Amino acid sequence: MSLAAATRDAVRERPFLYDALRAGVVNYTAAARTLDIAGEEEAIATALRRFAEELSADPPHDSDARVSMQSGLGRVESSDAESAIVLEVADTAFAEDAGSLTGIVATGDLAPAALAEVLGRLRATHISVDAAAVTGEALVVVVSRRAGPDALRVVEATVQE
Repeated sequence: MSLAAATRDAVRERPFLYDALRAGVVNYTAAARTLDIAGEEEAIATALRRFAEELSADPPHDSDARVSMQSGLGRVESSDAESAIVLEVADTAFAEDAGSLTGIVATGDLAPAALAEVLGRLRATHISVDAAAVTGEALVVVVSRRAGPDALRVVEATVQE
């Protein structure tokens, strides 16, 4: 495998570095030092520069959605749910009037990449996510009741840009 290919693979294993390369905010030499690649540091830095030049600076998603907050969500077995299910994956569901969690629900024109952006922004603001899912028409993030208002602002800022 060439040094350039090894560098690309190493970057793809670190999404934060990939995003930083796309944004053009990387110190290539410092980034090269963090990668576990056999080769000279300057050659790896050069491979990073070249890879960054190939990456699109376009936004990762183009979404336009209405965002709302649903309180009182709880985890239920999907077969036992008596109230409206907001999110369901396999045998686990989050339903209305079943607990103390909050669901942030965005509906409209959504790109699946919007979920990655939402989760990254929530992580950056130290908001823990209990569950999340996205389709082309809806995005749902389940958080604690206390985190609900902050999560609502984060999701709005992400999908209404």
